[in-house]
Amino acid sequence: MGSSLTIGVFVFEEAEELDVVGPWEVLGFWGAHIATVPVRLLTIGREEGWVRCAKGLRLAVDHSPATAPALDVLVHPGGDGTRPLKDDSTHLDWLRELHHQGVLLTSVCTGSLVLAAAGLLRNRPATTHRNHADGLARIDGTIEVRATARYVDDGDVVTSAGVSAGIDMAFHLVERLDGAEAAAEVRRGVQYDRPVS
Repeated sequence: MGSSLTIGVFVFEEAEELDVVGPWEVLGFWGAHIATVPVRLLTIGREEGWVRCAKGLRLAVDHSPATAPALDVLVHPGGDGTRPLKDDSTHLDWLRELHHQGVLLTSVCTGSLVLAAAGLLRNRPATTHRNHADGLARIDGTIEVRATARYVDDGDVVTSAGVSAGIDMAFHLVERLDGAEAAAEVRRGVQYDRPVS
């Protein structure tokens, strides 16, 4: 970790609520109570203002891509709103540019389909919501789709499975960025017991 960390969560119309707020809670608790360096957590959307998520929750967009500060990590949620994003050349170019800049790209659920559409999962292992594993393979046949994995860490890209799996991925990110004890402290703090396997 550097001297500080900036994490953006991309929010958009018809995003799945838990894809957004699950990782936000884990990363936010870590940043507020545990992290040894300052952590800035913010929302990024196509434009500043408000978006309505899949089940009606309205969220404020702090920054557009043009006004956002330099990021260290981006969380890209899933949901029905990813369908138009997969075909949005401006959005895909932005993701490619973040990757080029060395931003750690992460996705929840069908967010991985957007990363795939941007060509960022080529020849990589990845996961998504189990109902969309075939769709991920159709976008890019070079992807090693791990449909049963909760999350897949492939270095500069981390993908997670459906909805609640984004929480598990966020704990993994805390552990990766700040160590196992920090992740354990966050787990205790938000009272999230490990799933029984």
